Amino acid sequence: MGKTDFVLRTLVALFTAAAFGTAFYGEITQQVGLPAPSEKKPSAIVLREDIFKKAPFSQCHASTIVETRSGLVAAWFGGTEEGNPDVGIWLSRHDGSTWSAPAEVASGRGSKGERQPCWNPVLFLPREGPLLLFYKVGPSPSRWWGMITTSEDGGLTWAAPQRLPEGIYGPIKNHPLEFSDGTILCGSSTERGGWRVHFEWTSDQGRTWERTEAINDGKTFGVIQPALLRIGERGVLALLRSTKERVYAARSEDRGWTWTQPKSLSLPNPNSGLDALTLRDGRHVLVCNPTTRGRSPLSVFISVDGSTWTPVLSLEDERGAEFSYPAVNQTRDGLVHVTYTWKRRTIRHVVIDLED
Repeated sequence: MGKTDFVLRTLVALFTAAAFGTAFYGEITQQVGLPAPSEKKPSAIVLREDIFKKAPFSQCHASTIVETRSGLVAAWFGGTEEGNPDVGIWLSRHDGSTWSAPAEVASGRGSKGERQPCWNPVLFLPREGPLLLFYKVGPSPSRWWGMITTSEDGGLTWAAPQRLPEGIYGPIKNHPLEFSDGTILCGSSTERGGWRVHFEWTSDQGRTWERTEAINDGKTFGVIQPALLRIGERGVLALLRSTKERVYAARSEDRGWTWTQPKSLSLPNPNSGLDALTLRDGRHVLVCNPTTRGRSPLSVFISVDGSTWTPVLSLEDERGAEFSYPAVNQTRDGLVHVTYTWKRRTIRHVVIDLED
């Protein structure tokens, strides 16, 4: 390799690292023949653990996590394989020292009583009222319907599940936002005849609903699974999974009633689920797969405005493996909890200290 060629390739690698983080730097150095960066243990990681080692299902995916008044609760779907009729919603509770064994808390049934697969649980605890569990049931994402159940004891027992009204799906993957008047805003989407995003509200914890029309036509490009961020008192930013190998974003200035057209951000994304959260100090955190191929690495980004994102931490980075569908939550002590699919075999839980 000539001196000029080496310098040019080095500049490319450094630019890539600045834009997308060390995982990209490692990938590009392998391609151009430069030395790989040294690995350092991220000091921000307080705890890394698997919620379970053994389970009565062979695959799991799409976790969700929430802090209740009695501790952490996590849920996911599990069964033989995604989309199989035996896939149900499983849950584990943390007692302050360990996670309980996975317990199935919901299964799916069709109109004739036949078993149907469950999908994408979302746990949410309003400021007042019971713990809410939203999930989907149906043969595929293009034909599923929304379900809701509630718990008065922090996820130990659950009420009989109720089907949501026609055209209402609840939060499709990520946690809702609750405004000061108790209105809960859910980011939702449909996958029938194109991927389209819309938004839903409930002011009575899931008993009655309103919704917007889709904010995109699903033809030019598809977006689904909004992750919602707070921008001031009335503003909301939705980060979107897309079919265009980029994270997309849409904004609302009126608490989700009207939205801008989705626009591409500079962040790459391999058409994989992401999640984001507005921290109590006003910064925003995003967890996603910052690549255009595969579902590794899985990385954490920070932003102050929701537009420019800085990589701060790599949670996983193994070529060819799957680390996907993150869920993120900040607990009362200020720590950030992330759960995600680990090779479809378990749900990994990582605790991060993102304080300045």
